[in-house]
Amino acid sequence: MIAIAWINLIRLVRDRTNIFPVVIFPIVLILVFGISFGGTGRPRLGVTGGDGPLAAELVAALAGSGELELVRVADEAEARDAVERGSLTAALLIPAGYDRALAAYTPVELPYVARNEPSALQLGAAVRSVVSRVTMAARAAAYVREGSFPDLVARIGRISVPGVTVESVMTGPARPVQVSSFDIAATSQLLLFVFLTSLTGASSLIETRLLGVSRRMYASPVSSRAILLGEAAGRVGMALTQGLVIMLGSGLLFGVRWGDPIGAGALLLAFSLVGGGAAMLLGAVARTAQQAVSVGLLAGLGLAAIGGAMVPLDLFTGPMRQIAHLTPHAWALDGFAELLRGNGTVADVVPQLGVLALFAAALLALGSWRLRAALTR
Repeated sequence: MIAIAWINLIRLVRDRTNIFPVVIFPIVLILVFGISFGGTGRPRLGVTGGDGPLAAELVAALAGSGELELVRVADEAEARDAVERGSLTAALLIPAGYDRALAAYTPVELPYVARNEPSALQLGAAVRSVVSRVTMAARAAAYVREGSFPDLVARIGRISVPGVTVESVMTGPARPVQVSSFDIAATSQLLLFVFLTSLTGASSLIETRLLGVSRRMYASPVSSRAILLGEAAGRVGMALTQGLVIMLGSGLLFGVRWGDPIGAGALLLAFSLVGGGAAMLLGAVARTAQQAVSVGLLAGLGLAAIGGAMVPLDLFTGPMRQIAHLTPHAWALDGFAELLRGNGTVADVVPQLGVLALFAAALLALGSWRLRAALTR
């Protein structure tokens, strides 16, 4: 059994055409999606202007908010170019006459330049909050307009207004502060490529049948059970290899977090068993390697799209979420979300592991039954 499984892994590694789809392509997609939807760490806000004391106060408040990384930019053209290229999440353009306009009680516009993406929209809300807080005294002075502007601002700053005190209390376990776009991209690409590689790798099982390797195995003093277990272990091993390449590569290159190592490893193993069972079934049903690759691509991409590996499950409507959970991808995504967003452990993903185990058991049983019939036919 071990020898048969090992030979399948050797065939995967020795075929140089597998380097791109197994190693390079998943990492490239994680890089592209991670940068496109915000990158790692805090969002980067470019700021132009801010020469006067009031403008400097606003810039200092933005830098000290803790919700963004402030980057000084020379002018508006450079800021827009950086936002378009993705090196900045957004840019705040402070006009040259910002201080004079406030002192003259003249309305001031602060253009906010950003792409239409979730991270930029979230950053815009944070920037508006800081601007509203910093300019509160100036806006109040513009409403009163009795005396000089500096005196009014100073007096307003000393006013203590009684009001309602809001107390925030956190209950339950602590939650992580932020999940980067690279974490989300790596999770979806892991499930997409583990399942896709498993299905397209079923072509090697068909080649084993067509080249007569399976007949020679049956002619040796090896039981059919050992042959079937070896082929199943080979399919699962290929899926695990693909998953480990994505996990380790994304972690080393982009700092992707996978949450609790035991929980992440258990989810990867369970999903690899699902992929191995699906590959067994496809390899037993398909008649040619080309047919297996075509059906594998169609099924792999289709189930990934339905299961939320291409579009986040958070964007699905109620009925679509129910349909998504007819696939193993949605359950695996729920498990990784619990590990990352909920700071969970392997105990928190037991329901997802149970459902994936049922998928794997059904596919492996059906695939073994069909493969036994195909090998002995």
